[in-house]
Amino acid sequence: MFLRLAAAATLALTGAASAQTAMPFALDWQFEGPAAPYFMAIDNGHFEAEGLTVEISAGQGSLDAIPKVATGAYPVGFADMASLIKFLDQNPDAPVTAVMMFYDKPAFSIVGRKSLGIEAPKDLEGHTLGAPPPDGAWAQFPVFAAENDIDVSQVTIEPVGFPTREPMLAEGQVDAVTGFSFTSFLNTVRLGVPEEDMTVLLMADYGLDLYGNAIIANTDFAAENPEKVTGFLRAVAKGLQDTVNDPAAGVAAMVSRNPAMDQELEVRRLELALRDNIMTDWVRENGLGNIDPDRFARSLEQLAQTYEFQNEPDASRYFDPAYLPDDGSLMVE
Repeated sequence: MFLRLAAAATLALTGAASAQTAMPFALDWQFEGPAAPYFMAIDNGHFEAEGLTVEISAGQGSLDAIPKVATGAYPVGFADMASLIKFLDQNPDAPVTAVMMFYDKPAFSIVGRKSLGIEAPKDLEGHTLGAPPPDGAWAQFPVFAAENDIDVSQVTIEPVGFPTREPMLAEGQVDAVTGFSFTSFLNTVRLGVPEEDMTVLLMADYGLDLYGNAIIANTDFAAENPEKVTGFLRAVAKGLQDTVNDPAAGVAAMVSRNPAMDQELEVRRLELALRDNIMTDWVRENGLGNIDPDRFARSLEQLAQTYEFQNEPDASRYFDPAYLPDDGSLMVE
C-alpha cells in the first residue's frame, strides 16, 4: 500500500487570498538545454497568464521526480515514462500519472565511433560496449538487441561508471556506449573526437517503441485543480514554441539560474533534443503531448521483455490525456 507522506493541505496549493496558484515543478535532471521551454514559459509570462507561479527544481535522475509528485511535495514533475510505469506497477495506489508526453522519442541510444567499427546495430558483435549498470539506455539494450537480431553473446559488455563512460569511448577503451543521444554524443565530441567519427543509433529508430520523458501530475491535485493543470500544460507548449523559434534565447533564459552553463554547448544539446526527441514527425502532424495508443500498447509489451510486471499492465493508469488543452496550443511548429 502506497504511503502518502504529504498532508492534504500540501496539495491544496490554491489560496483564496491569492490570484496565483503555486505549482512547483520537479525536473529529472540539471538545468541543461532541453529544459529551456520551462524557463521560457516563466520569462515570457506564459505561466503567469494562466494564473500560475512556477518554480523549477533540478533533479538527480529518471526516478527523482516520481516520488516527489506522488507524495504531493510537487504537483507536477518531469520523468521517464518507463520508470513511471514500473513505479506504478510496484505502487498501484500512488496518486501520480503522466499527463503530457514531451519526449515522443526517448533519448536512449548506442553511441559509437566509426573508426572503431561501429556504424550499424549489428556492428556491435565482436566489439566492446561500455554500459553503466543503472543507465536507462542499458536497461533497454535487450529489446534493442532482439529487434536488430544482435547476438548478445558476441558483444563484450564492459560495466563503466557515468563519469568514465565517454572518456573511455574517446580513448578507444570501448567501441560504443549506451546513453542519452544528446549527452554521450556531445560529451565525446568535447573530448576531441571528430563529429564525423561519431555514430548515434537512436533506439527509437531501430525498433524501440517506448516513449521518453513526460510531464507527470499528482492525481489528487489534478482532480481538484483541473484547469490549473491544463493551464500549466498550455504554458509549457507555448514555452516550447518560443524555444523552437529561438533555441539560443531558450538557453539564455537559464543562464541566470546556472551561471556556469556553457551556452554554446547547451544550445547544441537543445537543438539535438528538439530534432530527435521532441519535435518528431508524429508531433508535427498530431501535436505535442498525446500518445499513439497502438504504439503505447507495443511499448508495454517491449517493457515486459526486460521487466516482470507484478500487476496486469493498464495503459490508462500510466497516461491520462484528459488535461491536455484543446485550443490548438499543442500544434507547435
